[in-house]
Amino acid sequence: MSEDEIRLDGSTPGAAAASDADDTPAVAQRPGKKGKYRKEKPWDTDDIDHWKIVEIKPTDIAAPFLEESSFATLFPKYRETYLREVWPLVTSSLESVGLGCTLDLIEGSMTVRTTRKTFDPYIILKARDLIKLLARSVPYQQAIKILDDSTASDIIKIGNILRNKERFVKRRQRLIGPNGNTLKAIELLTGCYVMVQGNTVSCMGPHKGLKEVRRIVIDCMKNVHPIYHIKELMIKRELAKDPKLAEESWDRFLPHFRKSASKPLKKKPAKPPKKDRPVFPPLPVMRKEDLEIESGEYFLSKTQKDAAKLEKKKAAQTENSLRNQAERDKAFVAPVEKRLKRPAEDAAGQDTSSIADLKQKFLDQAAEKKRKGSGATGEGSQASDFIVTAPSRKKKQKTSKSVE
Repeated sequence: MSEDEIRLDGSTPGAAAASDADDTPAVAQRPGKKGKYRKEKPWDTDDIDHWKIVEIKPTDIAAPFLEESSFATLFPKYRETYLREVWPLVTSSLESVGLGCTLDLIEGSMTVRTTRKTFDPYIILKARDLIKLLARSVPYQQAIKILDDSTASDIIKIGNILRNKERFVKRRQRLIGPNGNTLKAIELLTGCYVMVQGNTVSCMGPHKGLKEVRRIVIDCMKNVHPIYHIKELMIKRELAKDPKLAEESWDRFLPHFRKSASKPLKKKPAKPPKKDRPVFPPLPVMRKEDLEIESGEYFLSKTQKDAAKLEKKKAAQTENSLRNQAERDKAFVAPVEKRLKRPAEDAAGQDTSSIADLKQKFLDQAAEKKRKGSGATGEGSQASDFIVTAPSRKKKQKTSKSVE
């Protein structure tokens, strides 16, 4: 080792580096790429509550806000009477936190805005939620609680989940339950206020409870009964009381519900019958030149080909013209008319048939009598032998005239 490497204090560079390494504390390196760019935060300790809401007082600000913020919302016609009654109370409540408000009955809107007395920058968002809840039929005594820092709100839209109106009404009523029992159970388990009105569900409470309420409402509109979520929340409430289960998974305690309705079995499509395929592959398709050689057209000149093509075209035109002419001639062919019989002719035909039947009947009777008579008198006798005819008078008159 050279003398240049010996320091004034008599120590070597290696010894100095070793002493520096002993003085500096060892920093634990995070494995992997996930914590590559993370920096240590010595001021962030475990005793700090990040969810704690910081309260702001009027003495915390030195000057009023530079800009004015405002929010407006519309309300339905049926809420006009109620809002007109409670608006003085709303005005006094907002003035206590340094906000201004306006009720426009002509336009049908409510407006909140900041003033020079406003000291909380987040209170304007709370006032916006207040007028939204008032427009959704939440009473003033409940809606005014939204100004507290520990209370939040959520408006769940359920009108666009279902298309069938009757099914929508039934599932919305299922969320309320008989005499409002289901809705009351949801409020007790989540610690939130729930108001079902029209196509929306308004709820107020802590953020954790609002998340549960939204899940219950959306699943109810998707045909999952709220009683399943109520049972799950009741089990979670009991498990939260046991400190031993704070770091364990609760999946083994929670119920797992399945749909009882089985899906209809899908019919297997019928397989088409197999075609009888020849053993040998099909012959290759003949080329255009081969077809022309086979028919003899290949050896014709261009003039002969054109003449044959023209003759073929004329024959096709002649056939088409004859077919079209036959179709046109059908319009001039007289249709076959049905001969209508008159009532008199029908009656005459019936009379003729009846007379013929009667005549045949008499002839049959006469033949029967003749057969019987021939059997009684003997053979060779006739019916004319037993008939006596009267002499004619005309002949007598002629004879008398001749005598005179």
